[in-house]
Amino acid sequence: MRYALRVQYIGKNYAGSQLQLCNGKPIEGRPTIQGELEKALCTLIKNNNRNSCEEPCGTSQEGTVGYKRPIKAIFSGRTDRGVNSKGQIIHFDTDERIVASKFLYQMNEILPDDISVDSLRGVDEKFHAQKSAKSRHYVFEFIHRRCKEAFDGDLMRIKYPIDIDRMQKSLDYLIGEHDFSSFKSSGTLNPSKVCTITTATCRKVGDRVFIDIEGNRFLYNMVRTIVGTLLEIEGHNLPAEHMKEVLEARDRTKAGQTVSPYGLTLLEVTY
Repeated sequence: MRYALRVQYIGKNYAGSQLQLCNGKPIEGRPTIQGELEKALCTLIKNNNRNSCEEPCGTSQEGTVGYKRPIKAIFSGRTDRGVNSKGQIIHFDTDERIVASKFLYQMNEILPDDISVDSLRGVDEKFHAQKSAKSRHYVFEFIHRRCKEAFDGDLMRIKYPIDIDRMQKSLDYLIGEHDFSSFKSSGTLNPSKVCTITTATCRKVGDRVFIDIEGNRFLYNMVRTIVGTLLEIEGHNLPAEHMKEVLEARDRTKAGQTVSPYGLTLLEVTY
């Protein structure tokens, strides 16, 4: 049976969402969201009568020792260290039938305080958390204020003047299907650089600025580089059309810096 689970987490204390292995074994001292979820799942579910989350499985094709994971969590997409989630979706397979209310309560008791789950549903075996997703919605939040405050936390603070209307006009150039090579990180493994952005909006509430971007897929660090380009436009008082020029250049050196991951949250994944 296959289940889809919705997960929330604060990414600050984790080395990203994806399990990190060395010679087939999780790296000590580098906890990940996937690692914590799989440990909790293995604790609750006796999959094929196995209780251990890590069992030696001999030598892999690369000649290194591998480890079987009785329950593997497949994510809708990877998030980097520091990135939060309110709507990450994973799927996993098990031989056991799960009672959602009991399962969610027990998972939340086991998981660390900065990870939680709030929704579980049975899905068809053809469902895939990543491949079946139609869109992903991210929001980036930063503070626009000269002086710091004690409760700013890790959010980025921008001191110089910004023009919300110009920021929105800049974002409008991203709507539609485009080659987003200018906004990709060197760590992008997927050769396809074409994405479709359906929503890109900017709003200010008090001294907080929120940038919402929704699309069918995102390149590695794409949202953070878009935000960095927006701030470059504002910091240098450039016209909104600069965003269009950067997009059409398909050249990473033309875009702004990749901003801090703190403030970036995966809000929702739709299917």
